Amino acid sequence: MLSALQHWSYCPRQCALIHLEQAFDENVHTMRGNAAHERVDEPGWETAPGARIERALPVFSDTLGLVGKCDVVEFRTDGTIYPVEYKHGKKREKLHDDLQLAAQAVCLEEMTGKPVPKGAIYHHGSRRRREVVIGPELRRQMMDTIAAIRAMLASGQLPPPVNDKRCNECSLKEICQPEALAEKGKQQGFVATLFEVQE
Repeated sequence: MLSALQHWSYCPRQCALIHLEQAFDENVHTMRGNAAHERVDEPGWETAPGARIERALPVFSDTLGLVGKCDVVEFRTDGTIYPVEYKHGKKREKLHDDLQLAAQAVCLEEMTGKPVPKGAIYHHGSRRRREVVIGPELRRQMMDTIAAIRAMLASGQLPPPVNDKRCNECSLKEICQPEALAEKGKQQGFVATLFEVQE
C-alpha cells in the first residue's frame, strides 16, 4: 500500500502494526485526518480552469508492486499530471508525506507513460499547498523505503518501539505499549549485567 511508505517513515513499528499485524485504532489526529479527507475520499471528477480534477483515483505500479489511491490528481490542459495529497495539519515539511506523494507520482508515470516531476501536499489546517519536487534524491529515498518495508514484511518481525515524542501523537500507542517495552528492555539489560562473566 502507498500509505505504508508514510507509516514507515514516521515509525517502522507503526507501519508493521498496521500492514503486518493489521492493527489500527483511532485518536483525535486520525479523526481530524478523516475529516480533512472527507471530500477527496469520495471518488469523482470535476473540471476547473485549465484542468480536469480526479478525486480518490486508484493507482498502481506493477514494476514496484504498489497499490493505493491519490487524493486528488489534476490532469492539466498543458499535459501536466499533478498529484495532490491531503493532510490535516498546518503547512509543514515532512519527509513521510513527500515519500507517499513520490510513490503516487511513480504509479501515475507507469500508468500514463508521462513524467510526473512535481506534486503538492495540501495542508487542511492552513488551507495551503506545499509544492514538492519529485527529483532523483526523493525517488532514491522512496526506493530505499520500499525495500525496507518489504524486508520487514518478509521477516514477519515487529521493529522495536521508538518510545519518543512521536508516540504521543500515535493512535496505536495503547497497542504498541512503547513505555512498557522500553522498561522491559532496561530490566533485561540489568539482569544480563548481573550474570556477566567477570574476567
